[in-house]
Amino acid sequence: MTTSALPASPAAFVKATWEDVDPYYADLVERPLDATTVDEWLRAWSRLEELVTEAAAQAMIAYTIETSDSEKEKDHLRFSTEILPKAEERSVELARRFVALGHSTPELATTLARFRTSIEIFREANVPLFSEIEELSARYQRITGSMTVEWEGVERPLPQLQPFLKSADREVRERAFRAVTQPYIEERGALAGLFDRMFELRQRAARNAGFANYRDYVFPAKYRFDYTPADCERFHEAVERAATPAVARVLEHRRRRLRLDVLRPWDLAVDPDRDAPLRPFQTVDEFVGKARGVFTRVDPALGDQFQTMIDERLLDLDSRKGKAPGGYCETLHFRGRPFIFMNAVGLVDDVMTLLHEAGHAFHAFASHRQPLIWQRHPGSEAAELASMSMELLASPHLAQPTGYFTPEDHRGAWLEHLEDVLLSLVHIASVDAFQTWIYTSSDGADAAARDDAWLRIRSRFERGVDWSGLERERVARWYRQLHIFMYPFYYIEYGIAQIGALQIWRNSLSDPVGAVARYREALAIGAVRSLPEMYRAAGARLSFDATLIGELVELVEAEIARIRAQLPGGSE
Repeated sequence: MTTSALPASPAAFVKATWEDVDPYYADLVERPLDATTVDEWLRAWSRLEELVTEAAAQAMIAYTIETSDSEKEKDHLRFSTEILPKAEERSVELARRFVALGHSTPELATTLARFRTSIEIFREANVPLFSEIEELSARYQRITGSMTVEWEGVERPLPQLQPFLKSADREVRERAFRAVTQPYIEERGALAGLFDRMFELRQRAARNAGFANYRDYVFPAKYRFDYTPADCERFHEAVERAATPAVARVLEHRRRRLRLDVLRPWDLAVDPDRDAPLRPFQTVDEFVGKARGVFTRVDPALGDQFQTMIDERLLDLDSRKGKAPGGYCETLHFRGRPFIFMNAVGLVDDVMTLLHEAGHAFHAFASHRQPLIWQRHPGSEAAELASMSMELLASPHLAQPTGYFTPEDHRGAWLEHLEDVLLSLVHIASVDAFQTWIYTSSDGADAAARDDAWLRIRSRFERGVDWSGLERERVARWYRQLHIFMYPFYYIEYGIAQIGALQIWRNSLSDPVGAVARYREALAIGAVRSLPEMYRAAGARLSFDATLIGELVELVEAEIARIRAQLPGGSE
């Protein structure tokens, strides 16, 4: 088999089994490899990875769009539990060949570091363990994707209740909160059982690879070369010191504006400055069309890229029954295209989610110019910098005529987002601290102990909300966090990136054009430079420093105060 024998497109692998795919890897294992053939060999391997990963991505997308379709679930599971784990095993074999050759260039330095790490931690015994985890992850999506609630005589998927959480009627908000939470309370036993098994499998895989626990394993597995578990704990402490008091001030202001004795969890989404929630769009077509205008104002090239996604049907944005919860952007590496998935219901949150996922999409467009697949895909800390920076860089352009809001509504939407930035920092810190506890504690295998730890850790970071009598509801919050189930330890990246994004936003206040230009230049780097270098290129510093985090929190609070002074009622 030669390079030309590779399929012409991922369509050839749509119904493939591992037996159909393996010969292509076997060819690369056996093909002569030396200084004269290495470039062609790398290109062939990269092209094979593009084909396989895009076919797998298409199967995953199809399943998350319709989790009730058993055939789509089978296709997704065939890739996630059979093909991809075995392809990873073959890739480690190929990486050994390449590393042994001793070939290197500056552009391959990061790739080689990742290859060496993968070789060091790979264990054949872990292949079936990770396959089973993928099956459990699909089960989690099936359970949560099928959750519905009857609301005013209509069966609705849970995301469609989000507008009612913003109702000016407190009784409606409470009913919506309890309705959204109840399915997770009812499924707590099933979800806890799923996690019990996931925990056992992950800890066993870590021990197989010579690590004391999964937390210690995941740092090299996620190629975290530039920071440590101790740095993450520094982040937790810095957020507790700087962001937690700021959130308490935001919530106290909210309590006063709502004229309440105490804030309850159903009081956190309502706009205290208006009688009805902002509705930035009515239809998905309007949602998409206005987004195109926003991105064009940020940079015309970004507007053109988003138009490409519209033209090529690379968006699935509305909430529907049977659709998996949440949102994501998946890269289709063969075509060099991104795909955005989300559950929009017509709120400001949806606009910000689309800005976030579009940041990932623009990253995919920019980094595809790198010649090899491994040179395009940086770590999540860089990927989330792309998305969280776009939220902030695009926000000044959300006003009409090309955006979503009147000038007054724009101020309200911007205020809501800045408050969410602070709230997200404490949420991120609590999720990462919770996952650290799970995998390093002797009680992590105990479902009741996990729930107690969540309550304890959540109370450390989240202050200003009265949860009395709502312990089950508060516990249910972590069962809703799909990252904890499906992508363990993928959460601190949001916090690291938020600190970077706030620095980029700070730069944009004095030089908006230059900040966007540096942002786009950083995205084009892909994975050919280290994480600190990528942040520097974007105009930020990779940092866990409490002083810097405190400065950025103060900047956000100052902007919140400025906007409040312009709203009806002033800065009350």
